Amino acid sequence: MSAACRAEPRSNRTRSRAALLTAGAAVATLVLSACGSGGTSGGSGDTNFVAGKDGISTVAKGSRVDAPDLSGTTVDGKKLDVADYKGKIVVLNVWGSWCPPCRGEAPNFVKVAKATEAKGVQFVGINTRDPETSLAHAFEKEFGVTYPSLYDPTGKLMLRFKKGTLNPQTIPSTLVIDRDGKLAARTLQALSEDKLREMLDPIIAEK
Repeated sequence: MSAACRAEPRSNRTRSRAALLTAGAAVATLVLSACGSGGTSGGSGDTNFVAGKDGISTVAKGSRVDAPDLSGTTVDGKKLDVADYKGKIVVLNVWGSWCPPCRGEAPNFVKVAKATEAKGVQFVGINTRDPETSLAHAFEKEFGVTYPSLYDPTGKLMLRFKKGTLNPQTIPSTLVIDRDGKLAARTLQALSEDKLREMLDPIIAEK
């Protein structure tokens, strides 16, 4: 190796280190953004979802599949089986108290849940990765959440969905189950009030 290669000029070394730091910061920002703001893919698998605008995917009524068994204990320690809500539309929101986008969308879910209750819509949460229910309780109290949430700290309920439906690493995620208990719509990102209504209204309008 030449002396020039062994002894890189100090200015070049400084520029190289700066470039590496800049690249590292960019990668870190990208990773945090992906974790914090959801995603657009739930992995491979034939789920019949057709991607639409703004990350909301839907399934045509004749192509929908049944939602999996979603039963267990709520963060309040009560038993809950989502199948008991058949005949209603169920908005299923996967969230965690540790998740900033979940905190951002929570007021939107509370507002729309109250506004659509009389239309036969039931909101249900799946609380994940919270090591203690006290953390979930604090979240619900802060945002005035009154609908139930299944407590799923290890993500077992999410794994019951057909491959490609949800990404266990993408929180928050939201699914809409139609009146027949079938998966009708999903998004793998936080939702504004308008986007939540845009996702839900067509299913409410179905006969």
